[in-house]
Amino acid sequence: MEKSFIKGATILGLAGLACKILGAIYRIPYQNITGNEGMYVYQQVYPLFSTLIILATAGFPLAISKVVSERVAVGDEAGAKQVYYVSSIGLLITGVFFFSLLFFGAPWFAQWMGNEAMLTLPIETVSFALLIIPVMAAARGYFQGYQDMMPTAISQVIEQFVRVFTILILSYLMIELGYGPVYAGAGAVFGSFTGAVAGFIVLLVYMKKKGIERTAGVGVKMRSLAKGKREVLREVFLIAFPICLGSLVLPLYQLVDSFTVANILEQEKGEAFAIAQKGIYDRGQPLIQFASFFAAAISLSLVPSIANLRARGEEKKAEKRARLALRVTWLLGLPASIGLFIIAEPVNVMLFEDSAGSTALAILAFSAFFSTLGVTSVGILQGFGKLYLPVLFLFFGSILKIGLNYSLIPQMGIEGAACASVLAYALSTYLTLRACLQQFAGKMGNKGTQIWNSVLTILLLVVSTKGVLEILRWGFGEAHSRMSMTIISLVTVIVGVLVYIFALFRFHLIPDEDLEQLPKLQSMVHKFRWLRR
Repeated sequence: MEKSFIKGATILGLAGLACKILGAIYRIPYQNITGNEGMYVYQQVYPLFSTLIILATAGFPLAISKVVSERVAVGDEAGAKQVYYVSSIGLLITGVFFFSLLFFGAPWFAQWMGNEAMLTLPIETVSFALLIIPVMAAARGYFQGYQDMMPTAISQVIEQFVRVFTILILSYLMIELGYGPVYAGAGAVFGSFTGAVAGFIVLLVYMKKKGIERTAGVGVKMRSLAKGKREVLREVFLIAFPICLGSLVLPLYQLVDSFTVANILEQEKGEAFAIAQKGIYDRGQPLIQFASFFAAAISLSLVPSIANLRARGEEKKAEKRARLALRVTWLLGLPASIGLFIIAEPVNVMLFEDSAGSTALAILAFSAFFSTLGVTSVGILQGFGKLYLPVLFLFFGSILKIGLNYSLIPQMGIEGAACASVLAYALSTYLTLRACLQQFAGKMGNKGTQIWNSVLTILLLVVSTKGVLEILRWGFGEAHSRMSMTIISLVTVIVGVLVYIFALFRFHLIPDEDLEQLPKLQSMVHKFRWLRR
């Protein structure tokens, strides 16, 4: 059973990593195609859609898989199919509700975001995906309940690939045909619908193979909502709801920006300025994702096993696994943020052709660290059964974010919005991490030595990367072309990675006890054991 669990978690983890990579990079060519206005349209609309999708679906595959697996464990195949069927109906109703809210409320949402003319059509377009994605969540949860992760993994990858393909093709065609950034943005968000259709087709193929479509409704005819059906819905929703709320960590702050940044800037300096600046500010989102997804992928791959270990009564092992998740997140998230802070300007030119907004991007770099550590802490708290605490802390962070946006943006522009994001992430992450550490019975080890070695490592990283960056700048002189900035960025990143790996081993930042839980990393360390002396 444990091997099956680990294999399933690995399959989902790899699929999630592939989706994160695609999700992190597509905004770069999209911005190059549509410009800052196109980025403004897309990033105003997508956080709203993403928030509704998370509320409608985020925790349901896990919740449905849990309930289905309980039915399967006692040989109740009909009960497992009932869970799938009833959940599908419930999620379909939820999807129709959110579709109606978004489609018919599009003019009001667009007006609240500050630009009814540019945003109404994209909001209406993206709403259609809400009719399909919730039902997909039920199918994925059903397969996961049987420990069959392949349908979920393949459908996720196909969905993301088709989505990204649609975004780039339609945005390019809309610009080339002269329709402008509004239709380009609408074409881009339409990718959520085409991707959902593709992913659903994949799931239908697997369902046909398993015979679900012929047997799912056996004994579950919709004459009335019998007590059994109500109990199934109640059981699924009680598990899923706090997970849905906890998953809002990343999109909620972006949603706050959608409703505040452009509105505040427009009041200060006019609509054209606000649109251009918000589009520049939104350049930071793909880079923040890119800086953090390796840390998130590695750390979160450890988190799902915590609940499994606690369910078997292995509390000490669960605590050990949680500590490792936090340590890995710290070791990868912090240097990624610092590295992006140092090379913000050359990376900005390399990816987006000019250096506009480099200061805001450098500030936003630190939100990658706090958001990644926050996501890991939320997962650990949920694994320890503390489902609603992260929601409360997220609420506190959101209130701070709104207040700081209105305080800082009039004085600092998009740099103020960036500072507000970092401080809001820092607050919610601090509260979540503190609650997380309270779940641990023992101490965190030799803190003094760990902190000192970490400081030395970060200093070495900063000095080496900043030194290489300045030497390369001097070498290229006044040339600030995209090619020169690309060379500067890549060489600096390579040097930074090599220096950090050296420091990681030399200062023993990965204890031997952690290496026992990471056999692949342990074999790598064996090759470089001379560095650990």
